[in-house]
Amino acid sequence: MNEQIIARHWLALIAPKAAPALATSTVLILARIWNANGAEHSVGNAVLMTALSLAAAAAGVCASIGRAGDPVIAGTAFAASGGLALVGVAGYTDGLSLPLLLWVLATAVAYGLAARYWRDDRRTRVAYERHVSDRRDEHAHIERVEALRAGAQIEVARTSAAYAEQLAQALITRAVLPGFDSKAVEAAGLPELPSVSIGKEY
Repeated sequence: MNEQIIARHWLALIAPKAAPALATSTVLILARIWNANGAEHSVGNAVLMTALSLAAAAAGVCASIGRAGDPVIAGTAFAASGGLALVGVAGYTDGLSLPLLLWVLATAVAYGLAARYWRDDRRTRVAYERHVSDRRDEHAHIERVEALRAGAQIEVARTSAAYAEQLAQALITRAVLPGFDSKAVEAAGLPELPSVSIGKEY
C-alpha cells in the first residue's frame, strides 16, 4: 500500500504548544491596557471581575458535577474563571510584579492541564498508528497468500492443460497406427475421443 505523505507546516506544529502562553499573554496585555484606561484602583471594576470570575467557576463546578459531566464545558468555564481573575487583578493593581506573577502561575497551570490532553492525544495517535500498521501487515500477508494460491492454481491448470493436450495427441497418434483397439482404451478407464470413433467408423 502506498500512503500519501503530507508535510505539515512548522507553524501548524508549534501552534498547539504555544496556545496556552499566547492566551495568558493576551489576557495580561488586555488587562494592562484596561488598567491604563482607568481600571486602576477601581472598586467597581474589581467587584465586576470578581463576580464574573466566581460565576464562571460556579458554571465549571455545575458542568463537572452535573448529569452530563461534560469535561470540555467544565474546563472552558474554569479557564474563563482564571482568566477573569487574572484580568481583575492585573487591571486593578498599579504595579507589574503581581500581574506578572499571576501570569506565570496561570501559564504554568495552563501547560500542566494541556500536557495531560497532549499525552492522551499522543497515546490515541500511537494506538491508531499501531492498529493501522497491524491491519496493513495483515492485509499484505493475505495478499501474498492469495497471490501464491492463485499462482499455484494457474500452474496446476497450465500443467493439466499440457497433460491433456499431450494425452490427446498421443491417442490421436496411436489411433492412426495399425492394430489400435479403442475398446482396450475404454477398458483402461481413458475416455474415447470422438475423432478416434469417427476414424474407426471409416
